[in-house]
Amino acid sequence: MRKLVVAVALLAILLVVLDRVAVVGVQREIARQIEATYDLAQAPSVQVKGIPFLTQAVSGRYEEIAIGIGEVEREGIRLERIDATLHGVTAPLSDLVQNAAATEIRAERVTGTVIISRETLSARAPRGIKVEGTGDDAVRVSGNVSVLGNQVPVTADMKIQVVQGAIRLTPTNVKLAGSIPVPNAERLISFTVPVKDLPLNLRVTRVTSTSEGLAVQGTASDVLLR
Repeated sequence: MRKLVVAVALLAILLVVLDRVAVVGVQREIARQIEATYDLAQAPSVQVKGIPFLTQAVSGRYEEIAIGIGEVEREGIRLERIDATLHGVTAPLSDLVQNAAATEIRAERVTGTVIISRETLSARAPRGIKVEGTGDDAVRVSGNVSVLGNQVPVTADMKIQVVQGAIRLTPTNVKLAGSIPVPNAERLISFTVPVKDLPLNLRVTRVTSTSEGLAVQGTASDVLLR
């Protein structure tokens, strides 16, 4: 009886070890393929959700995989980071073991959030305008604009809009010199931020303002990772 208990315990330990070794291998391969496919400067972090891992590996389907991508530049815009989740990923373990480079890894659906910093937003704003604060779904800018040849202090609250391939920020409340209202101020302060060719084929669905800057939410379907 004692030998049986020891054998079962050893088997359980072996399965745990195999589970962890397998998950590390799959995570490394998915990270490598995402890095190569989307020409990233460094490999993303990859975490396969769900325990035990081996039951997913045997079936070749992973219900949820968390992806963390560091700083990326697209269309001259610096993206601080991308946090994404892959849903319904197919990647047969036997294929990964035998020929990882040729294995097709595909996600049924991807959801993600891209962070664009206040510094990046300020770099896209008109000359003399700087993003002073973000949060509570509001963006506030301040600076100086040219009015009749004079540089005048200005503040404005900006409305966020998703347009084709970009985010458009337009003023909803503009004041010159602290209190003077400005009619037709849109042309003075409006600016766009391109958001094209995002990693994981993300397509922008919503943009919100956060303490970091803008949180760009996106989705994609049937994404081939290799």
